[in-house]
Amino acid sequence: MVVRAGREFLAIPGPTTLPDEVLRAMHRPAIDIYAGPLLALTESLLADLSRLFRTDGRSYIYIANGHGAWEAALTNVLSKGDKVLVLESGRFAVGWGNAAAFLGAEVEVLKGDWRRAVRPAEVEARLREDRAGTIKAILVAHIDTSSGVVNDIEAIGKAIRAAGHDALFMVDAVASLGCVPFEMDAWGVDVAMSGSQKGLMSPPGLGFVAVNDRARAAHKRAGMRTPYWDWTARDGHVHYQKYAGTPPEHLLFALRAALDMISAEGLSAIFQRHRLLAEAVRRAVAEWAKGKAFDFNIATPSERSDTVTTVLMADGRDPGPLRDYCNAKCGVVLGAGIGEMAGKAFRIAHMGHVNAPMILGTLGAVEMGLTALAIPHCSGGVQAAVEWLGKSVKP
Repeated sequence: MVVRAGREFLAIPGPTTLPDEVLRAMHRPAIDIYAGPLLALTESLLADLSRLFRTDGRSYIYIANGHGAWEAALTNVLSKGDKVLVLESGRFAVGWGNAAAFLGAEVEVLKGDWRRAVRPAEVEARLREDRAGTIKAILVAHIDTSSGVVNDIEAIGKAIRAAGHDALFMVDAVASLGCVPFEMDAWGVDVAMSGSQKGLMSPPGLGFVAVNDRARAAHKRAGMRTPYWDWTARDGHVHYQKYAGTPPEHLLFALRAALDMISAEGLSAIFQRHRLLAEAVRRAVAEWAKGKAFDFNIATPSERSDTVTTVLMADGRDPGPLRDYCNAKCGVVLGAGIGEMAGKAFRIAHMGHVNAPMILGTLGAVEMGLTALAIPHCSGGVQAAVEWLGKSVKP
């Protein structure tokens, strides 16, 4: 017996649900890659991406996922042998550091904890020790979807400046851009990167990098530069160069539609929507967790992200049966634990094209699964979410 039919609910932290408007935007013929309409499309997208990153600097579009955008960011500002400091708070900053090491950088990880955010004071202390200025770049994820943490990028930027250090501040905003506030220039970020498949509500396949003048100065002396990722080549007047070849037309059509939707809703409204829906999920998990079978992975409430919640199982319990039940019986796909969380946690994403019915439906399926599988929990998680939204979303 199943109650699974109709459209599947994706509650995974990427790719996220594609709006119908975005799907329709791609359903059209290809156009001349040299003609005015496509040139105008590229110009509009690059300008809007810089506005979304909140920077006066330049943005670049790559035919790549986030890992490609990592490489684009690294190769354009570093040389082989440069030292990079990675701020650990989950899987993804460390993964970015691994990419840097593969490219020939020397990588140091400032050891963190997968259950808490980066501590700015620890960053400042490490940078003060680097009196010779050997550290050339600092890598951190704004939101790490493996652990569910949100890092205080503004505070980390202040810590770097307080230490008087000249390292480039580089931020992974894949799971935050278009969902929560991100202020590249105001927070002192030199290089930021993101992708199309999460808050930007578009298909996977586009990576974005935004850079300021400090990063562009570093680019002039960078020794890792390669033809495909190179900013100088992409700054050329020939439109073809901006994609190092044929533009990904239909992904660009999709992105244009998504950015138009973001503009129509407004960033402040989007940020509020994500905050309210994330808190609804947290209220439900907090109620269920009274059964002692699981708890939030991130211990401190203020460090839990507004785009994904990672739920850590207790006593070695396998989250697989719950995920399987929600999918096979209800049509709700929960995120699996990854990295250190593999086999220990499940994840509920609440980012991008998401609304109250989708979140409440997802929470209902989870509570149904907890009941069917006799996983110890306190009932009333969905009710707690409903009460929170009912009190917060006024007529």
